[in-house]
Amino acid sequence: MVMNHRRQLGEGQLGCIVGLLVFIAAIFVAYKLIPIKVKAAELRQEIVDEAKSAGMRKNPAIEANILRKAEELGLPLEKQNLSISRGNNTIKIDAKYTVVVEFPGYTYVWNFHHKAENPIF
Repeated sequence: MVMNHRRQLGEGQLGCIVGLLVFIAAIFVAYKLIPIKVKAAELRQEIVDEAKSAGMRKNPAIEANILRKAEELGLPLEKQNLSISRGNNTIKIDAKYTVVVEFPGYTYVWNFHHKAENPIF
């Protein structure tokens, strides 16, 4: 029983190349998206912190701090997409913005919506 191993030479190279291409694509997508996600999390934390300290600040100061942080992070939050409202001993902050991420041959539109609601002390 003689097996011809000659036909098996090179098998697996195509799978290795495809796997490598998928890995490179995943690294590229992560390289583009992870920094945006981190910046969005920082802005969300700023919104939560501002809601927690709302008893010490007026709405225009809160708005200015949030918009300044968004600008510092390079996020496209506009004043008209930021809503701050006070109710019976509560504050609600609502922020919406969109980040457009360009990939070769594809544009991804990433919508963010951050909300914070806290009691005012």
